[in-house]
Amino acid sequence: MKRTVCLVGKPNVGKSTLFNRLVGKKVSIIEDIPGVTRDRIYASAVYKDIPYYLIDTGGIDISDGSFNEEIKVQVEIGINESDVIIFVVDGKDGLTNNDLIIRDMLRKSNKKVIVAINKVDNKKVNENIYDFYSLGFDEYISISSEHNIGIEELMDKVTEDFESDVVTTDNRLKFSVIGRPNVGKSSLVNALLNEERVIVSNVAGTTRDSIDTILKYNKEEYVLIDTAGLRKKGKIFESVEKYSLLRSMRAIDRSDVCILVLDGSEGIIEHDKHIAGYAIEAGKALVICVNKWDTITTDKDAEMKKWKTDIKNNFAFMPYAKVCFLSAKTKKRINSLMPLVLESYNNATKEIKTNIINEIIMNAFIEVPPPSYKGKRLKIYFTHQTSTKPPRFDIEVNSKGLVHFSYYRYLENKIRENIDFSGTPIILQFKNKGENN
Repeated sequence: MKRTVCLVGKPNVGKSTLFNRLVGKKVSIIEDIPGVTRDRIYASAVYKDIPYYLIDTGGIDISDGSFNEEIKVQVEIGINESDVIIFVVDGKDGLTNNDLIIRDMLRKSNKKVIVAINKVDNKKVNENIYDFYSLGFDEYISISSEHNIGIEELMDKVTEDFESDVVTTDNRLKFSVIGRPNVGKSSLVNALLNEERVIVSNVAGTTRDSIDTILKYNKEEYVLIDTAGLRKKGKIFESVEKYSLLRSMRAIDRSDVCILVLDGSEGIIEHDKHIAGYAIEAGKALVICVNKWDTITTDKDAEMKKWKTDIKNNFAFMPYAKVCFLSAKTKKRINSLMPLVLESYNNATKEIKTNIINEIIMNAFIEVPPPSYKGKRLKIYFTHQTSTKPPRFDIEVNSKGLVHFSYYRYLENKIRENIDFSGTPIILQFKNKGENN
């Protein structure tokens, strides 16, 4: 189970810069304007082979700014969701009233807190860090997010207990119901569990925010990871759309297949695509479930055709996803869902013989040779599958720098034309001849 780290602090102390430093890419928006990060931003990160979740929060300010109360609420949620809190303070500004207000919030949380004194990049600032010791926490580390000073020491302290988690192996297929609030996730879970041929026994969940249910379907056991509020933490968690993302990320991480629930009465919004994007980035098989089909009172065939077009346009990054239309409330078409989950999983675990995948790739190469680049042309020597969930294929070439994205997509499409990988992403890893990693 991945642990969660939350960055907390007043505006403009460098939380977003630290976030991007830890994640390794520019995810948070960085502007030299207080309060620019208004929403929590989540990402998966890795430190010394230890994976964890990272939350960036908006800055808490005691002034009467229009977003301040909303920011305070989402920071409280970030604190509640986390295992370790990095309290970022500004070494140049010194201790402020805002820091004291945040200190009081953190004391109530009973979480492990590490004070990161940021912007300590010269001797004068370094002399002022002792003022922060009056905050009363146990751990203080001087850093400069911008200049990458003290970051390793900070993360050593943050992750020192993370490796002690006991990892248990469960080979049963695990699938999760994900999506934004109010799309009918709870109803769908209940509909699945109330099927006549389903036998249910509830077991304690392995994360703070989900309950794992053993679902028996066609004499086989599966693990249903529910994030739909079986264990409610208050209305704010269920009613505010943007606060559902971390919960979905945790469920995605533990799943073999994700069921993305869309609201058939409302249509597709940007947040639906964000959640789907996390599932694809995590390499998970995925089924799109258009729920509330009972609310469609017009021509259902025409409406289904329109929905399929909308899904194709909005989820162009995963055209292979399987789609079903159902009503969790009335249970109409509910039987169509589990077969798609199982098909997607089977495709995600499919293993292809080396001679078959080589033939597919070489035929594609001969049919459409890659264009030359600066007088050089890509050559493909050998292809073999190296893993499943998702299927990954290593392709040995003369120079991987010659692989254009369009040719990557062409080869992927050729593989999919010859082998049924519907419901799952596949990964093509190009390697120079003789390259091991």
